[in-house]
Amino acid sequence: MSMAKLCVRNFSMSLDGYGAGPDQNLQQPMGIGGMALHEWFLKTPTFQQMHPQIADKVGASADGAAVVDDRFAARGFENVGAWILGRNMFGPVRGPWPDESWKGWWGDEPPYHVPVFVLTHHARTPLAMQGATTFYFVTEGIEAALERAMEAAGGKDVRLGGGAATIRQYLRAGLVDEMHLAVSPVLLGTGENLLGGIHLPKLGYACTEHAAGEGATHYVIDRRG
Repeated sequence: MSMAKLCVRNFSMSLDGYGAGPDQNLQQPMGIGGMALHEWFLKTPTFQQMHPQIADKVGASADGAAVVDDRFAARGFENVGAWILGRNMFGPVRGPWPDESWKGWWGDEPPYHVPVFVLTHHARTPLAMQGATTFYFVTEGIEAALERAMEAAGGKDVRLGGGAATIRQYLRAGLVDEMHLAVSPVLLGTGENLLGGIHLPKLGYACTEHAAGEGATHYVIDRRG
């Protein structure tokens, strides 16, 4: 029986190493230019099936054109029993919660359908949403969030959703078991750098799989030993 893993999956990155553009805000949650990183995913049948209400707007392809990209997109949701998110991934609110009106970017039914653990410095009561997603707000740090997520996942994997700063914390601690990066043919020049200053080989990571997709090039990095 395989052990449950902490995995980064379908994380889109620019050619120059940025996981989001600069000046993230409510209108541009991925920062300036950041949405271009995700075009490969938005055009996959996996995305279209998850979000049929917006698939037509982004030109999603249900005709099988995005074969390689879709294979990686679909793998990203297999055997996931819980998620961990940084607070910025949950929303644009900074500092103490002024109230509990902000319930995420995703509407009444977020796309997770499992428990989601949000890293924050400010406590908040759990938030139950439609579709079996409940957000839990963890103030005790990354190890505590991972412990709770692994318990909630019940033997399945935990997916680390990001953002870049959160992934960097878990990488530096050697806690990420597997990471799938989708490198888009986009240059941002600035924004949130993912791997800068992190010596992956010294931390025991190696690239174990790579494939050229239709809209991105995919790399899988595993932790060895």
